[in-house]
Amino acid sequence: MLSADGAGTSAATVAAQRQVTVYDLLRHTSGMVYATFTPNAQLKELYTKANVAWQGVTPAEQLETLARVPLARQPGTMWEYGMSTDVLGRVVEAVMGAPLGRVLDERVFRPLKMTDTTFHIQGQRVKRLAQPFETDRATGNPIALYDVTVAPKNDAGGAGAAGTAVDYARFLQMMANGGNLEGRRLLARTTVRHMTSDHLGDIKPAHALLPVGYGFGLGFAVRRADGLNGTVGSAGQYTWGGAGGTTFWVDPKEQLVAVLMTQAQPGAWQREFTELFRQLVYQAIAE
Repeated sequence: MLSADGAGTSAATVAAQRQVTVYDLLRHTSGMVYATFTPNAQLKELYTKANVAWQGVTPAEQLETLARVPLARQPGTMWEYGMSTDVLGRVVEAVMGAPLGRVLDERVFRPLKMTDTTFHIQGQRVKRLAQPFETDRATGNPIALYDVTVAPKNDAGGAGAAGTAVDYARFLQMMANGGNLEGRRLLARTTVRHMTSDHLGDIKPAHALLPVGYGFGLGFAVRRADGLNGTVGSAGQYTWGGAGGTTFWVDPKEQLVAVLMTQAQPGAWQREFTELFRQLVYQAIAE
């Protein structure tokens, strides 16, 4: 069933006009949302009551609760960041017959020598884990981030992994190189080009989480032009961020890879700080 009004002004539901596809999941046009981000108040309430979450649940429990709530809108009609990537993780597990963390370790982390990236921080690595401030300086509220030192019940596709700036940069350099790093090819150049192209076209975003002037590819926000946004950047730049305030971007035109690692409660500061960091990086390019 589907919520008939994406604005949340009606409780009516209707049948989906078509099934959700993997393509919808990759570009976040599935209608599956995050309760914390969606502007649909009624859907937010339904998600909360059904306990639709990625933390503290098994893969089966996650899918069961998600299946109990309606989609935010008809598949393929609007962009809204949400649990699409979590469901993609479940798809990978079903195809590979193994937990997502193991698949990523074997297929991505180890080939790229991302030695510190994992869904569960253990042993000597724990004392290397960056810690947030006790309270949010903007709100005064306690900061509570996901605890990666506790073994997860599921390896979530959309959140929960931890690593280092060096590991992150190695992954991004592989993407910037067209799928290859140090002689090890993970993706075809055509696949990388397809992933980092805009796949929304005229499809509109449901909220301002997608920056002005950006479309969305298969996992990344993609800048459509050199202008259209107040922050410096090049057409074709692709980017996204993480739950603890991390962010990255790749600028193929400038042959630039940038990573910002933080450990903080997401909030309004996140976009402002990210934009400032991006501005400083581009201003540092002298030639």
